[in-house]
Amino acid sequence: MSTQMWIRQIHRWLSIAFTLAVIANIVAMIMQLQAVWIGFLALVPLIPLLATGLYLFAQPYLSRSNA
Repeated sequence: MSTQMWIRQIHRWLSIAFTLAVIANIVAMIMQLQAVWIGFLALVPLIPLLATGLYLFAQPYLSRSNA
């Protein structure tokens, strides 16, 4: 399996984790829980999600310039 496929798979799983963290944050807000850590929970997958997303976005442009 190539590196690009691994990064794509990691990106997919991170997006699922981010979605679940956002849903947990919304539920906590509806229940009026004052837990700051729930708000920061979404940042854990968001940062690597940003990195993998930028890599996947730039990959076609980088491969075109090398060809």
